[in-house]
Amino acid sequence: AMPFGRVAHRRNLATSAGFADDDNAGANQSAPLLVSSAGRYIWSDQPFSFAFDGNGWLELEGDDIVLGQEESTLAAAFQAAAQHFPASNRTPAEQMFTAPQYNTWIEMPYHPTQQLVLDYARGVLEAGFPPGLIMIDDRWSVDYGNWTFDRTRFPSPAEMIEQLHRLGFSVMVWLVPFISPDSENSRMAAGNGWLIEGPDGRPVVREWWNGYSTVLDLTHPDGVAWLRRALQELMSAEGVDGFKFDAGDLRHYRSDDITVAGNGAVGQCEAWARLAAEFSFNELRACWKMGGQPLAQRLHDKPRVWGHGGLGSLIPESIAQGLIGHPFNCPDMIGGGELSSFRDGAPLDQELFVRFAECSALFPMMQFSLAPWRVLDERHLAAVKAAVDTHQTLQPDLSALFDHAAKTVEPILRPLAYHFPGYEAVCDQFLLGEEILCAPVLEPGATTRPVLVPPGRWQGTDGSVTSGPAEILLEVDLESIPYWRKIIN
Repeated sequence: AMPFGRVAHRRNLATSAGFADDDNAGANQSAPLLVSSAGRYIWSDQPFSFAFDGNGWLELEGDDIVLGQEESTLAAAFQAAAQHFPASNRTPAEQMFTAPQYNTWIEMPYHPTQQLVLDYARGVLEAGFPPGLIMIDDRWSVDYGNWTFDRTRFPSPAEMIEQLHRLGFSVMVWLVPFISPDSENSRMAAGNGWLIEGPDGRPVVREWWNGYSTVLDLTHPDGVAWLRRALQELMSAEGVDGFKFDAGDLRHYRSDDITVAGNGAVGQCEAWARLAAEFSFNELRACWKMGGQPLAQRLHDKPRVWGHGGLGSLIPESIAQGLIGHPFNCPDMIGGGELSSFRDGAPLDQELFVRFAECSALFPMMQFSLAPWRVLDERHLAAVKAAVDTHQTLQPDLSALFDHAAKTVEPILRPLAYHFPGYEAVCDQFLLGEEILCAPVLEPGATTRPVLVPPGRWQGTDGSVTSGPAEILLEVDLESIPYWRKIIN
């Protein structure tokens, strides 16, 4: 469906939304699926490897591989493949896409407090942004694996959440399947056999980005029931609305891990998503299969850079998300969510922040972390607020597309080739559904934006009509968010 870049020349799991970024292998959604603009698809219930030989032939290695019957188009091939991940007829919670999301991660990394969260929410409203979803990220809890609020930081979490609800916000909190190794909960889970064990029969202690932890076996029904009870208690006692299910990455598991199901890294990753699907407010970043489920899927953390790996990766990776059965996609946090890139001392590139916001405004969901009202000057802040207004203007279209995706699994954000064969190489434009053509500005200092207009008549936001197929050079400024609606005769 689109170029595989460097990955085309080496064996790899098929097919990951982050496939073109070797440094983040396994950090995003993946599925044992290849789908082609030539109208073919390949599926297996288990991982398989693939490679292209020197003559362009595709070589496959795996068990129980299904070769889909040849169809006529990319869309037909995807729809045929969707039998392997049928629609659930449900969407994530409505507020996740009808309003912006606000995550505390970059604004208060590792040090969220009750007062800071309330101040952040009030800052949203005072700056003229609409209320939406507040995500309280890492370190709200007592410890990893102890899913209760740290009362030294959050003395009255139920009161805080009640205040946030009154202000119009829903509230999610962050969690991972890791348990601090020398904690009471880790010893209890080990005694009950709920932890992943190594070949020696002892619980593994695995390194992840926050240190070393034991790992909950997500295929152990009693262990998962313990976690589920803790999450339900957070909802009933404190008023929490849902959860950000972080981690679950394939890279955090080993082939010799001993688990109840014995189905390896992909089994753990899939089980994590299966638990997330029980909650209407949810977010995942790493996911194995589970296409067609009502899961909000965010792209992995991006550095605050233009081009490959940063802003330029949002569209191709989100296209890939949709083509493996995950239509409810969200770009990374506006301006970038990779914390280390904010610690280099470099001044904020305000233009880049604006372009992140404008691109996100055309996506199914948009998510802030770094507070634009705190870091931007008047003009750039106004441009970001205008981007939010654009997202809100598109709500009738997005709501209809969410409902359609829940029934059909069809992507909300689609490559041009999904409806217009011959546009397979276009990775910097996309369609919302079939009738909205989007071409956000992705280059620094841009005063023009080349746009490939597919067949049909397309009306811009200024009322002008362009007939395709055509290539136009659009004049743009900082406030430009180019999109067109197809004129249906």
